[in-house]
Amino acid sequence: MSVEFIGFIGSQHGSETHPPSGPVLDKAYVEAMAKAHDEGGFDRALVAFHSTSPESILIASHAASVTERLGFMIAHRPGFTAPTVAARQFATLDQFTSGRISVHIITGASDEELARDGDHLTKDERYARTSEYLDIVRLEWTSDKPFDYQGKYYQVAGAFGAVKPYQKPHLPIYFGGSSEAAIPVAGKHADIYALWGETQAQVSETVSRVRAAAAKWGRSPRFSLSLRPVLASTEEGAWKRAKDIEDRTRELREAAGLKTTGHAPVNAGAQRLLAAAALGNRVDKRLWTGVSALTGASGNSTGLVGTPEQVAEALLDYYDLGVSTFLIRGFDPLEDAIAYGRDLLPLVRERVAQRDANPIRAAG
Repeated sequence: MSVEFIGFIGSQHGSETHPPSGPVLDKAYVEAMAKAHDEGGFDRALVAFHSTSPESILIASHAASVTERLGFMIAHRPGFTAPTVAARQFATLDQFTSGRISVHIITGASDEELARDGDHLTKDERYARTSEYLDIVRLEWTSDKPFDYQGKYYQVAGAFGAVKPYQKPHLPIYFGGSSEAAIPVAGKHADIYALWGETQAQVSETVSRVRAAAAKWGRSPRFSLSLRPVLASTEEGAWKRAKDIEDRTRELREAAGLKTTGHAPVNAGAQRLLAAAALGNRVDKRLWTGVSALTGASGNSTGLVGTPEQVAEALLDYYDLGVSTFLIRGFDPLEDAIAYGRDLLPLVRERVAQRDANPIRAAG
């Protein structure tokens, strides 16, 4: 099983430890991040979506124009663009980039955030709409003749996409969502199911749930895990750096009047990360939950802490559970992306190749 690495391109410099700086859409920063991931050997980079952020498809389009081989995982929220139109947008960009585009379907987030874009459906209704949305997107990408579709949320007549994706049969669909409403939709549609950085026990349980849901459709998705690696030349130095990141995160949140305790998680994914954090600051030897606990697990916020060799071994533990994609980003986004490409990615790829070549020895 090959391993894939995905980085992260924000529209401006910022993280839990760095207040946002520069323009909201910083062209130079986007270009620097894209080139760092391209040169660092990442397979793709995530471009996020939020109800107040610059538009993800357009950021990815510009980042693609300044890179040679880097792929892009474009976060996309169903329900705000007609599925036929979205399918043609992604197919067009996939053609322009010669097959470097994938889509990351994100349905959830908070009701408050979705209301900013005029969406007032319940979570269960949103996932039901997403399923119909992806039915139509796939048909638009693959149908060789006009088609009709009659659903609760979408009805199209004579739909057809003259432009098809460069990738066949279509570009990859990543899918996030951990709620009871999300898992059946993931089973039907996800090519790669995306988890946040949970404990090994949590990951194993979710992999089993998604595989069971996918089996009903004769499908076998791959799995992605999102983490924030904290690297240093020694284990002691890495944990000191993690503690410094926690202290800085707490300082900035307190200065902004934000909570650092007593969080009410807004989605199932955050609930699962906070459940991991409740087990302690360090879980499974190297999984670090400090920032998740401080921020209420608002997004990808758990990490693996150690030397590059130690973090590589920890990633292999997840690989053995069925995870073949790792979405990694740092708290110093540009500097960490460069360090990951130099110090971590080659190690993991080398050890995965060794493991695959000697599966019996690896299992022992």
